[in-house]
Amino acid sequence: MSILNKLKTELDRAGRAAAGALDEGKLRLEAFRARQLADKSAEALGYAVYRAKKAGQDVDPAALQRLYDALDARELEVGALEARMKAEGKETKEPGPLPPTP
Repeated sequence: MSILNKLKTELDRAGRAAAGALDEGKLRLEAFRARQLADKSAEALGYAVYRAKKAGQDVDPAALQRLYDALDARELEVGALEARMKAEGKETKEPGPLPPTP
């Protein structure tokens, strides 16, 4: 019976490790998606400013505020997810800049 108890203990330990890896993967994926949404919000803001300036106009203040608010919300979400990852010991590694092209 001792071998069966050891086997059960090891299987339980492996199950917990697998569950932890899945949780970490979900959290990393959630943070990645939040970063993508923040990037899209920043892109929308940039396009709005670019198009308005190209047309010789100012950006509509209400639209500009809506874009700022959307970007702020996305940045807060990213910050919260990264803080959660850090608290759980799952630090994120931001990709570095791309190397210059020759």
